[in-house]
Order: sequence, then structure tokens, then C-alpha cells
Amino acid sequence: MKVTAFIGSARKKHCWQAAEKFLQNLKTMGDVEYEIIRLSDYNLQICRGCKLCIEKGEQHCPLKDDRDILIEKMRRSDGVVFAVPNYTFQISGLMKVFLDRLAYICHRPEFFGKTYTGIVAQGIWGGKKIAAYIDFVGSPQGFNVVKSSCIMTLEPMTEKQQKKIDRIIGKQCRDFYQQLVKNEYRRPTFFEMLMFRLGRTRIKMMLDESYRDFIFYRDKGWFESEFYYPVKITFVKKIFGDAIDSVMTKSLEKDMNGERKKKVIRESEPQKTLTAFK
Repeated sequence: MKVTAFIGSARKKHCWQAAEKFLQNLKTMGDVEYEIIRLSDYNLQICRGCKLCIEKGEQHCPLKDDRDILIEKMRRSDGVVFAVPNYTFQISGLMKVFLDRLAYICHRPEFFGKTYTGIVAQGIWGGKKIAAYIDFVGSPQGFNVVKSSCIMTLEPMTEKQQKKIDRIIGKQCRDFYQQLVKNEYRRPTFFEMLMFRLGRTRIKMMLDESYRDFIFYRDKGWFESEFYYPVKITFVKKIFGDAIDSVMTKSLEKDMNGERKKKVIRESEPQKTLTAFK
């Protein structure tokens, strides 16, 4: 199994050390190969917000940098770890740039069955919210998310603080390994069912073959499937999903009919004005 850690700090300090400790622990649990990637060693440009990756396809991104090299490393990994410092009560700019460049994968998730977690290194406060954010962005990309951790790295560090960090990393590592060896497609939550059904119904009704999302969903068979991947869906969740499809379809049909009526009115107004003038 291959696990790759992405470090959102240019320093080879607390984030690096925590990720290295995590991966070394992981290696003692089984046949695990790992790699540590510092994002600062790669050319990552800031997203321009042109939406070409979302609307037309990621290959149309005007930024020619190392994004695809990093994404390929994620694809070749069974597990992914994001280690990031708390900078001004949020993730580092370096990590945010990387996450922004992964936005299209939230539209077209692909990392199903892969295990994912995060480590936040902070001095004082705010890291738990950052850890929750890291977990949140992992889910729409398809990952099996293991709850991220937050460690206090105030300097100078006492022996007691270091032991606490070791305990936190050790527990997280065990949870990560248990999920990693399962190598399974987990059952979706109600929220994940909701987001899948809302997204796919909107794509099916509002978009066409000129949009990459439409082609992707069509070719994957997601317009007809219960969820992104074959998994046993409980009866309650199936009823819930079908209800979401029905409500969303009716809502979109109402909006689309309203837009058609407005268009007819707008197109008839010039003719009425011309008749009145005569």
C-alpha cells in the first residue's frame, strides 16, 4: 500500500515532523510505502477562477504548472494525508492554493476507496476548525475520511506536550490504518446522498454535452445509479434519495418554465412597442 503526505508549509518543522511520525507509525503496522511531498517544492499557480476546469474539463486550465503531477501522486496512492500549519487561524496559503486547484474534482469525484486524513499543527487556537475544514473538502472528492487531528506545537516544547502529540498521532494512525486495509467503498451518509442526488439532477436537467460535468456523469452511468459507486443502500436512504430527486426535478421544472415565460414576454415586448408606435 502507498500513502502520500502533502505538507502545506515551506518549513521542515512541525508539519513535516508530525507527518513523518504518522507515516513511520503506519509502516510498523503493515506493508506500507510512503512519500512526503512539500508543496513548496512544486510550481503551483493561483487559480484564476475562470471555471474552465469545471465547465470544459481540467485539461483546459490555462495554468501550466505542477498541478497534474501532484494529482497523479494522489491517484497512485491508497491513502493521502494533508499536513498543514495554522496560519492566522486558517490553513496556509500554500495549501489553499492546492485545494483550489482540486476544485473540479469536487464536481467530478474520483478518489473512491482511498483513505484520507489531515494533521493541523498550531500554536494557540483555531486548529480544530481547520481540521474540520480539511475533513469537509475530502468528502466531495470521494475519499474515505478519517477524522483529522490538531496538535499544539508551542516552542519550547515540553516533554509532556510531546507525549500528548505522540498519543494523538498514534490514535489517528491506528484509525487510518484500519480504514486503509479495508480498501472498501463505504456506505454514504444521508448528507452525501443528498449532495449526490441534488448535483446529478441539476446536471442532468440544466446542462448538456457542451459541459464536462454532463459528459462525465453520463459516461459513468451516474444519471441512473443509486450513488457514485455500487454499494448497498438501505431502504430508508433509497426512499430519501428518490424523494430528493422528485423535489429537485419539480423545483427545476418550475424555474425553467418561469424562465421560458419571461423569455416569451421579453421577445413580445418590442413587437407591442412597435404596434403602439404605428
